[in-house]
Amino acid sequence: MASHQKEIEKRRTFGIISHPDAGKTTLTEKLLLFGGAIQQAGAVKARKAQRYATSDWMAIERERGISVTTSVMKFNYRDFEINLLDTPGHQDFSEDTYRVLTAVDSALMVIDSAKGVEPQTEKLMEVCRMRNTPIITFINKMDREGMAPFDLLDDIETKLQVECTPLSWPIGAGKRFKGVYNLFKKELHLFVPGQGPAGDAGLVIHDLSDPLLEEALGSQSQADELRGDIDLLEGATDPLNLEHFLNGSQTPVFFGSAVNNFGVREMLDVFVEMAPPPGVRAAVTRSVSPYEEPFSGFVFKIQANMNPAHRDRIAFLRICSGKFSRGMKVLHHRIGKEVILANATIFMANERENIDEAFPGDIIGLHNHGTIKIGDTFTDKEPLKFTGVPSFAPEFFQRVLLKNPMKTKQFQKGLIQLSEEGVVQVFRPVTGNDYILGAVGILQFDITMERLRSEYGVDAVYEPIDFHVARWVDCDDPKLINEFEKKNINNMARDAEGARAYLTTSMWQLGYCMEQWPGIQFHKTKENSDTVTN
Repeated sequence: MASHQKEIEKRRTFGIISHPDAGKTTLTEKLLLFGGAIQQAGAVKARKAQRYATSDWMAIERERGISVTTSVMKFNYRDFEINLLDTPGHQDFSEDTYRVLTAVDSALMVIDSAKGVEPQTEKLMEVCRMRNTPIITFINKMDREGMAPFDLLDDIETKLQVECTPLSWPIGAGKRFKGVYNLFKKELHLFVPGQGPAGDAGLVIHDLSDPLLEEALGSQSQADELRGDIDLLEGATDPLNLEHFLNGSQTPVFFGSAVNNFGVREMLDVFVEMAPPPGVRAAVTRSVSPYEEPFSGFVFKIQANMNPAHRDRIAFLRICSGKFSRGMKVLHHRIGKEVILANATIFMANERENIDEAFPGDIIGLHNHGTIKIGDTFTDKEPLKFTGVPSFAPEFFQRVLLKNPMKTKQFQKGLIQLSEEGVVQVFRPVTGNDYILGAVGILQFDITMERLRSEYGVDAVYEPIDFHVARWVDCDDPKLINEFEKKNINNMARDAEGARAYLTTSMWQLGYCMEQWPGIQFHKTKENSDTVTN
């Protein structure tokens, strides 16, 4: 048991969140470099790059230069086992990001020094706050001209309502950027563009009153500015409070330049020491401790065709308690069957390898032949269901039209498999043979058409449809729900799980319908893996 406890305590499972273009993918690469997981970083450039970031493996991501799926990467750093989840930065993928944040123990927030807090960052922060997720902040692109450091702290505190505690401080910015002073360890690193990942060559000063500071910076004014900033910081910012950090009310802040590999090691060193190991998880009937012996875990993501040659589907499972061993038997609760976990994999972005054992905090990939869905719980024996992995009602709708009727089978298969990922939802109206796609972001429609073409060989297009609102509906009285469906037959559909959905033209129309049918429940979210009865 002691070794099991040790395995849990050395794990750090976190997600990287940011607005698009804040440099999240570049930072991810640098973390992988430090962990020895990759040997070279390929700077991510839209369209023209010859080498793409390890975490951006889908063709459409490479073309558009954005991360649209979530990659899971495992690496070691010092004595820690790190599971890093790189979330989609694009706002049209907020639902996927939300579910990923249910599987992490902490988050790393990346902010562009020129832009400060952007709208998508605010949305992601709301999700983290719902779960009191501890957050470390990395202010990136200090090698470019941007907002003043004190203004950036003020921007974060005002817009995100979280207290900032800087643990590193920049020396100048843009062309004047000379490095970062590590407030946590009271030591100075100087900036050498293009310096290798070791980052130790610039370590020169431990005492800011040392006259060597002027010599090192080559400027009396910059040395005085740094001393003045540090004096001001000590009076103006609250000291680090581990309890406040762990409950999500305080964020340690680091400054740096990911593309030049500066300030990253300072952040990573503190991160592994401060970020929490796997904690207690809420299930419907009770809370589950990672130190419990029986195995348990839940699926928070499904990805189709990670390897196009094999047409495979992988279910990403977060282990919550116990230990995974290859070949173990577990209960798949939604379908009520015992299954053998014979081939689980761990990920290094698009590379993966089979694994013999894994522990709480680890993310493992299970081969899925259509039986596993987002939100599914697996345990040794006890009937558990972990909570908080929802689907959200779509905000945009399109009708999908197949160009070649001979491809109907592949078309249906493609739509079902892509909907299992939880990014687009497929609705079949109760009357007629239409396929209606619903999504929380319009970019999803283009991506679905492109993936149908490249992964399933299906040529399809989409066209507008007069639905703008969807709600899942249910009722304890079977007679009443049947009457409701009969009276609203043109607005009724079934989702891919067979759950009833009411589609309508406007929020006003929805409100009117709710008034007319007070006995019917209208749901904006649906817990995944809920058993649906027709």
